[in-house]
Amino acid sequence: MSTTQYADSLREFLVRKIVKAERELQQLKMDYCRFIYGISHRTKIKFEGGVYLVQSVDLDSMQRLDNGEWGKPCVTATRLDGGESEGASPRQIPSQWELC
Repeated sequence: MSTTQYADSLREFLVRKIVKAERELQQLKMDYCRFIYGISHRTKIKFEGGVYLVQSVDLDSMQRLDNGEWGKPCVTATRLDGGESEGASPRQIPSQWELC
């Protein structure tokens, strides 16, 4: 095996390992959100006086805290409680939401 073939093989192996680790990290972050913050798809939350139904959780928005834990994620949600934006398109909700 030539040096070039070895380098290409090693690069492919490392890329596969990195992709696998990134997938595992995303799953761990979702588990963290579910068990620590109680948030996942279809959870009801309160934000700025309104009630929203979570459509998706933005795992990339989670910030690493000084103590090593992860902060609350931003979410995409649809208003449920008859507010002026009820029935509107889902909107981005920053991490200041609370569970209902």
